[in-house]
Amino acid sequence: MTEPNEINIIDKSYNYEIKEKGSRFRTFAIPVENEDEISSNLQNLRKKYFDASHHCFAYKLTDTFKYSDAGEPSGTAGIRIYNAIEHYNLYNILIVVVRYFGGTKLGIGGLGRAYYESALSVLKKAEIKRKFLYAKVFIKIDFELAQKMFHLFNNSDNKILNVNYSDEAIFECLIKPGTLETTIRDIINSTGGKAEITTSERIFY
Repeated sequence: MTEPNEINIIDKSYNYEIKEKGSRFRTFAIPVENEDEISSNLQNLRKKYFDASHHCFAYKLTDTFKYSDAGEPSGTAGIRIYNAIEHYNLYNILIVVVRYFGGTKLGIGGLGRAYYESALSVLKKAEIKRKFLYAKVFIKIDFELAQKMFHLFNNSDNKILNVNYSDEAIFECLIKPGTLETTIRDIINSTGGKAEITTSERIFY
């Protein structure tokens, strides 16, 4: 998967339940950052709802995705949950649908619709936020140059997260990757080449 420049995420965890011909579909939408968090959440839900018939899921990160039918007929559960994630173009999300079988079979079509509607319904409750990709950059300068930094960033789409004043001023900044080269050049020019610049990780903010 190509890393996106912006992503839609849910702001917190949500849950929802629907019933279909006696079967209960309890759905959980959970914001996640990595596969370790996904594994932990799946383990917790499987443990909590150990008596359920199925624990079907789908997840999508910025660099990978996966879905599982968890014993349901192929193509009826995991991919339908993933379709709901794609409907809202979401990232960094795990959706788990815990099914308690009610005794009446829904058929392939009915089962697929039930899983899709379960996932879609929980997402309809969610507040969706947009985050943008930034490069985290640390800039160390003399105190007397600090005002130039504030002026430079206040007139751009980039952000100053924090300023630490010790022997010098250390700015923790977020710079959009597409403007990174020109912004660094502007920093060097505005400080007369006296800035010490360190580029760190890329994050969504």
